[in-house]
Amino acid sequence: MDADTDLDGQMVRWRHTLHRFPETGFREHRTADFLAQALALMGLEVHRGLGGTGLVASLRVGDGPGVVGLRADMDALAMTEAAEGRAHASRNPGCMHGCGHDGHMAMLLGAARILTHRRDVDGTVRFIFQPAEEHGRGAKAMMQDGLFERFPVDALYGVHNIPGLPAGHIATRSGGIMASEDNFVITVRGRGGHAARPQMAVDPLVVAAEIILALQTIVARSVDPSDPAVVSCTEIHGDGIRNAIPGTVVIRGDTRSYTPAVQTLLEQRMRTICQGIALAHGAQCEVAYTQEFVPTVNDPRCTAVALRAAQAVVGPQQVDGNVAPMMISEDFGAFLQAVPGNFVFLGNGATDTPGGVPLHNAGYDFNDAILPVGARYLAEVARQQLAG
Repeated sequence: MDADTDLDGQMVRWRHTLHRFPETGFREHRTADFLAQALALMGLEVHRGLGGTGLVASLRVGDGPGVVGLRADMDALAMTEAAEGRAHASRNPGCMHGCGHDGHMAMLLGAARILTHRRDVDGTVRFIFQPAEEHGRGAKAMMQDGLFERFPVDALYGVHNIPGLPAGHIATRSGGIMASEDNFVITVRGRGGHAARPQMAVDPLVVAAEIILALQTIVARSVDPSDPAVVSCTEIHGDGIRNAIPGTVVIRGDTRSYTPAVQTLLEQRMRTICQGIALAHGAQCEVAYTQEFVPTVNDPRCTAVALRAAQAVVGPQQVDGNVAPMMISEDFGAFLQAVPGNFVFLGNGATDTPGGVPLHNAGYDFNDAILPVGARYLAEVARQQLAG
């Protein structure tokens, strides 16, 4: 059995083990233990505790001065897996790898093994495993712990699987590729009362309903049509019962955009609309608005390196160098505010295939068939960056 074939099987085993024992952000203790052991077996020195549970391993070959970073995310989602008959299904109730971070870690381990075995680079490669990506906290936590001071890099590269893109295809672009994410909590305070006597109450449900509809006019009528933006109300909760009008209603949701100017506009219009509608009904309204993720903006030079590497691995026909920006968000964007880099999407499978089940879906699973592609891409992008 040749080394590459053996590695393909090993990556599947790594991935399935990580999938069975998912852990949410900043709680990836077992995950970190597993990764540290696998990296140590490759002869790498592992540094732990960055950003809580994050870790870094470095490979130095030759005397080249260049340093490249390769990053994978570690955390899972707090949701229950719906995977009847899946042998490697989560064994941690209420937690699953519903975004494919198990596959990302296995691919980066695979790239580490390729590079430690072949040693065909001249310079330093840093394998960076980041906690708490899902809530946009891990990248900042690692940097606050001195990630790039202790382990400097010239450029940083990352990968995320994408259902809906054919398996093994690679897509990226120069400039903005993923949006910012801001979260909001709108609290409407009225006056509760008997459902049969609404004239005695100030119904916060009515106010909330008007607010939810009115918020959609922000993108439609306040944002320049050439600027991407999304406003989504995703939760509504009241303290009433079937025959009682509630006193308080809470609306939660998020916004997506690409520029600070649009972020500011979304927040300002949201506050004005909420306060105005509440005032018109004799209710009170509070808006809490927080910026969680920054946009992910690819460096042009690093994008050129990523495209060369992708074409070398899967061929030009399976590479899209100008993919449309997506409104999803990624904590990788915080790293790119500190160092140049590139982020690519790796196809998990077309929509009508098993790999096409959407991210954050209880039935999602990472497509094992793309593990070798991701590992070879990460190894190749390290070679291309260090050869430049």
